Amino acid sequence: QVQLVESGGGLVQAGGSLRLSCAASGSIFSINHMGWYRQAPGKQRELVGRITSGGSTNYADSVKGRFTISRDNAKNTVYLEMNSLKPEDSAVYYCNALVRESSRNYNEYEYWGQGTQVTVSS
Repeated sequence: QVQLVESGGGLVQAGGSLRLSCAASGSIFSINHMGWYRQAPGKQRELVGRITSGGSTNYADSVKGRFTISRDNAKNTVYLEMNSLKPEDSAVYYCNALVRESSRNYNEYEYWGQGTQVTVSS
């Protein structure tokens, strides 16, 4: 089993910044991609950004130029730097990882964190 624990959410004024962290622990041989999703009340969960083990990234159009995703492979941790925050960025942010748990098993499994609330006031 693998656990993903997010931190760094909170309340911030529009135009402000926050940094989210997500640390993976447990039965981990390697992690393929790691990413962040968000879900606002009454809306579907959507991809915010994703980063591969090699460092390639992709972002939702709504956050390009404002958010930056990075990862520390040695720490099995992914970060989301959020700048120029807008009220529409308010949501629960979830960490996601595709994990290979064993050197003997090539299967990869998807895990989710519990989520961290980000609220941007106008």
